[in-house]
Amino acid sequence: MDILKVSNLSKVYGSKVVSNALKDISFNIEDGEFVGIMGPSGSGKTTLLNLISTIDKQTSGKITLGDKEPHKLKGDALALFRRRELGFVFQDYNLLDTLTIGENIVLPLTLENVPVKEQDEKLKKVSKILGIEDLLNKRTFEVSGGQAQRTAIARALINDPSIVLADEPTGNLDSKSAQNVMELLEKINREENVTTMMVTHDPVAASYCNRILFIKDGVIYNEIYKGDNRMQFYQEIMDVLSLLGGSK
Repeated sequence: MDILKVSNLSKVYGSKVVSNALKDISFNIEDGEFVGIMGPSGSGKTTLLNLISTIDKQTSGKITLGDKEPHKLKGDALALFRRRELGFVFQDYNLLDTLTIGENIVLPLTLENVPVKEQDEKLKKVSKILGIEDLLNKRTFEVSGGQAQRTAIARALINDPSIVLADEPTGNLDSKSAQNVMELLEKINREENVTTMMVTHDPVAASYCNRILFIKDGVIYNEIYKGDNRMQFYQEIMDVLSLLGGSK
């Protein structure tokens, strides 16, 4: 079953000097897929993520998540959709320094006025999955970058979203922490069936996905699927990136 459907999506910026960021893009993401989006700088991959996450609005075309078209929603209905259907993981974590790790994770539930007992149960479950049970009372400045990103992933998962949208989730991490984060995202996708779409320029991070869509000049340039061998998939990603001209 398709969770996300992107149909003939275009985005044009400017009026006098027109820039076509995306041109008539179409693809679907099935329930439980882990899809990577790659492409050179200025290719349109961030624009695509911004449109799907409802941060920006398309010029034409349609985005459907589940049975909803988010760009037809306004005000409170859109805010509610964002909070309930989308989980966000950012490069810079976007944690609040004034809250503990545990409070950061349950923030979406607090905004929904979920009873404290239910918040505690969900926090216990998600912090165990991510191996951060012993960090919950710490402050954000007391944890490492890798632990902060695990916290951000836990917050993204706490509401059981329809899809997790990750924007360069390993961009601020050293290679070991990045590997840990990607192994976790892969495990969550596999064991918890969390549908995930990730924008990345890192071929190692991308090799943990099931499928990669490559974007160039606002159109889908190529698409590859992972078989049983991650290292072979990594090599295929490198091959496509070399044809694309740059891995950023």
